[in-house]
Amino acid sequence: MPTVPKPTDRLVVFAHGMESGPWGTKIQALAEVARQHHFAVESPDYRHTQDPQARVDQLRALAPRAQQLVLCGSSMGGYVSAHACEALQPNGLFLLAPALYYPGFDEEPSGIPRHSAVVHGWQDDIIPPASAIRFAQTHQAELHLVQDSHRLIDALPLIEQLFDRFLTRLVAGTDAVSP
Repeated sequence: MPTVPKPTDRLVVFAHGMESGPWGTKIQALAEVARQHHFAVESPDYRHTQDPQARVDQLRALAPRAQQLVLCGSSMGGYVSAHACEALQPNGLFLLAPALYYPGFDEEPSGIPRHSAVVHGWQDDIIPPASAIRFAQTHQAELHLVQDSHRLIDALPLIEQLFDRFLTRLVAGTDAVSP
């Protein structure tokens, strides 16, 4: 009988967007998916600052560690998660409408893990879908463009399925971009 890993063996760290909080609708839904895969979940509160670099520094200072570490970020939280990869070396990165290549958010992230995925709405009027396409192409990340706006609320059931599949592949050690 397979043993269930200890929660510290697997960890998902969420990073919320500029105008949301640490346990918003998307994070709550994805945290439940993570728990079904025996991942512990953390969601730091970044609301004390609007400065993306200060948020990156906060996440780096937390220095989350696990045998299987996943960073997951939405909007500015996507920027934070992507830019923390070099320091934290996660096994996986899951981004929702990440604020990348946006004025003031234009540095190229580095240390992006091979197991990466981006979900972005075609109707996003805050962060253009082209930024997600650019990131996915540059870092060979799995890309999902959905019929939704920046908040990605209408696509949440699909995003839950995509995150479930993402974690399944991560745990199994298979490539994120395989069919």
